[in-house]
Amino acid sequence: MATEITDSLGRPLRDLRISVTDRCNFRCTYCMPKEVFGKDFHFLPPSELLTFEEIARLARLFVENGVEKIRLTGGEPLLRRELETLVAMLARLPGVRDLTITTNGSLLAKKARALRAAGLHRVTVSLDSLDDRVFRSMNDVDFPVERVLEGIDAALEAGLRPVKVNVVVKRGINDHTLVDIARRFRGTGCIVRFIEYMDVGTTNGWRLADVVPAAEVVRMISAELPLVPIERHYPGEVASRYRYADGGGEIGVIASVTQPFCRDCSRARLSSDGMLYTCLFSAGGHDFRTLLRLGKSDAEIARCLRDIWRIRSDRYSEIRTAETRKLPKVEMSHIGG
Repeated sequence: MATEITDSLGRPLRDLRISVTDRCNFRCTYCMPKEVFGKDFHFLPPSELLTFEEIARLARLFVENGVEKIRLTGGEPLLRRELETLVAMLARLPGVRDLTITTNGSLLAKKARALRAAGLHRVTVSLDSLDDRVFRSMNDVDFPVERVLEGIDAALEAGLRPVKVNVVVKRGINDHTLVDIARRFRGTGCIVRFIEYMDVGTTNGWRLADVVPAAEVVRMISAELPLVPIERHYPGEVASRYRYADGGGEIGVIASVTQPFCRDCSRARLSSDGMLYTCLFSAGGHDFRTLLRLGKSDAEIARCLRDIWRIRSDRYSEIRTAETRKLPKVEMSHIGG
C-alpha cells in the first residue's frame, strides 16, 4: 500500500519523470541550441549516469510513496542502449498504472515493438510541424519529418495507444502550420497537444513575444475544425482538453505561461545523474545518486524523499516575473521537460 505524501501546498506526489540520458540527436532551438550544445559540449560520462538497477530502485521507492505514473525522458531517451530492459523493470513495479516515454521519434520505428513487448503503455512524440522545411529548421540537424511520422505509425501498429503528439508553438516559426498538424492527426488515434513556448533553462533565448497563447491556438484551429471544451481526465492534468465537434477525436493545449497550473502540480523529476528536481524551473536539485552509492538503505532514501516533498513550495509559473525569469534554472535537456 502506497504512502501518500503532500507538499506544503497540499499537492500529492503522483508523477515521476525520469531522464535516462542528457544526450540528444536533435538540436531544437528551444531546448538544446547548437550555440551552447555544440561539438565541444561535455555530456555526462557513463559512470555518472544512474544504472538501470539504480533507476528501478528509486522508482520503486517513489511508487511506494504515491507515484502512479512514470515517464521516461531525456535528452532523447531512445539513445540509451537497451532501454527496453529498463522498461521491463519498471513495468513490473506494483502500483504503476501509466508507463510512458517522451521521444523525438527519430528511432521509434525501430524500437516501438520491443518497447511494447517490454511493457510500455504509450508514447508521446515531439513533432513541431508537418512542413518539412520548418521541421528541419526547428530540429536544426536537417532531420526529415517523414521519419518521425514512420515512428508514430509504428507506435500505433505496436499498440502504444493513444500516441500523443507534442507541438511547441513559437510565433513566426511554426504557428502558421498548426491547423495542418491538427487536421493530419484528427481521427487517427493520436492526440495533438499544443504547448506554449516556455522559459525553461537559460539558453534558449526565450521572449514573451515569441509565445502564442493557448487561447489563440484554440481559436485558430476551431475556426477550421470546430472544437468543444471537455473536462480534464484527473486533477493535475496539464493539458486543457477539446474535442472535435464532429467526433473526430481531441486535442489539448498546455498553457504554462498564460494559464499556469502550479496549484495542481504533482510531478517530480529525476535527472539522468540522479538529481531530484521538484519543479521544471528549479535552480537546483537533491542528490539521490550519492545516497544510492553510499549504500543508504531504502528506509533512509525514502525518508529523504518524503522530507524534500513535504517542504516543496514551487509555483514558478504562477509567480513568473521579469525578475524571476533572470534566476538560474536547470536546462530542459537535463530533466526532460
